[in-house]
Amino acid sequence: MRWVTYCFLIFVILCGCSQNEPIEDTEDEILSTQDVEIPSNIFTSEKQNKKIDEEEVNLSIKTYLDSYEELTNASSPFLDVLYEGEDLSGNELEKFKKISKLTKENDENFSNYILKNTLPEGYQKETNRISKYITASNEILYGLDGTLSNITEDLNEGIIPEINLGSIKSKTEAVNGREQKKIEDFLDEKDISTKAFGRET
Repeated sequence: MRWVTYCFLIFVILCGCSQNEPIEDTEDEILSTQDVEIPSNIFTSEKQNKKIDEEEVNLSIKTYLDSYEELTNASSPFLDVLYEGEDLSGNELEKFKKISKLTKENDENFSNYILKNTLPEGYQKETNRISKYITASNEILYGLDGTLSNITEDLNEGIIPEINLGSIKSKTEAVNGREQKKIEDFLDEKDISTKAFGRET
């Protein structure tokens, strides 16, 4: 079995584990891996032990979610290559790894920001929900990136690497339609516009 096909099977299994609702097909324009531009902006903040006002936290949420959406879109063509059972070239793999790295930094930066600062009343619970949901949805990407990084050497030695599906599945349980609806209701309540969840065209 070709190693990319093996990786994709893992990806499909994990996606199936994390989705509780059917996904509607869209007719988005297909972008080739060569045309992908790695997003230049992610959420960053050096603030600690500060009291954050509502305007700032709303902008922070928007930046985080917009970055998530852009990074997700950037990773999609590479996942399409795997879906077709094709190999990623060295350049494609390097680009995919950069996208994955930025995705992780985006998640970690936002998580640290909401944990290390004082947010306005009513925001702590919902920003935690947003952080948990987005990070969980990205666990599949992290797992696939790690597998792509390590699997070639293992397979060359005749070893099929073990993937802890139970562990990854438990991390993605927060990704479901109910949680997304709660997040979108909160975004509507606070009048936060974002590209995420198809809310901006």
